[in-house]
Amino acid sequence: MRILLIEDDKLIGDGLKAGLTKMGFIVDWFTDGLQGQAALGLAPYDAVVLDLSLPGIDGLDILKTWRRNGQTEPVLILTARDALEQRVEGLQLGADDYLCKPFALIEVATRLQVLIRRNHGQIQSTLHHAGVELDPIKLTVTREGEALHLKPKEFALLELFMRNAGRVLPRTLIEEKLYNWDNDVSRNALEVHIHHLRRKLGSGFIRTVHGIGYTLGEE
Repeated sequence: MRILLIEDDKLIGDGLKAGLTKMGFIVDWFTDGLQGQAALGLAPYDAVVLDLSLPGIDGLDILKTWRRNGQTEPVLILTARDALEQRVEGLQLGADDYLCKPFALIEVATRLQVLIRRNHGQIQSTLHHAGVELDPIKLTVTREGEALHLKPKEFALLELFMRNAGRVLPRTLIEEKLYNWDNDVSRNALEVHIHHLRRKLGSGFIRTVHGIGYTLGEE
């Protein structure tokens, strides 16, 4: 899942990007608030981690602009402002969750997973399809109860398909979900990942929709 991180503290931002990446997220990190504000409309983000105390613009003003423009991506506010009035204001302006600094990385990741799950209308924390179970928090995949080893991009791709069961995902959207702006993506990288997933999950688990993209096969 692709995350937009707006945090001007280099130490916190670097730790969040590195930690969330190891947990399977694709992260675009901005230290400049205005650049981060504009970035939300440039890629299909699944959630946002937004600091409030940013140079040049307040995080709440960014949030107000997004919501006024109809941008509905889930937003987790991450800030040192811990007064009740400020937390309430952030939630009233359209934030979906609020976490005060200092924080534990695993809590940030878990809250993001909850926001993404809710945004997809999913109740359970684990994803299920055709005998395959994926746990986004533990980063595990089993098939008929047997553990499978997936590489990070294979895991991210499988999670994307399972969160969008019943949808045909265009190739461009899949690539935008799997890679941030730092990646140089080869032309056939997606086909290679799908080929490896089919070898591990069965040839019919992911179906090609010619001229459009890919979707999960039938249960």
